[in-house]
Amino acid sequence: MNTEEIDKLIAESVERERGKSRWHRPRKDRRQRLQGVRNALNVVFMLGFVAAVVIYFACPQERALFFSVGFGAVLLKVVEFVIRFMA
Repeated sequence: MNTEEIDKLIAESVERERGKSRWHRPRKDRRQRLQGVRNALNVVFMLGFVAAVVIYFACPQERALFFSVGFGAVLLKVVEFVIRFMA
């Protein structure tokens, strides 16, 4: 066997064994794990924003409810922002 064949065998063995640890699961990148959380927060933010707009026009006397729902939606967006840029 020459050096090239040995290197080829080692490379094939490493590729075959990659991600097959007995004790640990293959690790995902941290950003990939948080992507689902960020997507869920964005969906809830959009629903909250739409609900706030509907409350604003449907019940003009309920300003406190409008502000509560609106500020809650903005708070969710801030949490998503922090997750995106700080994590």
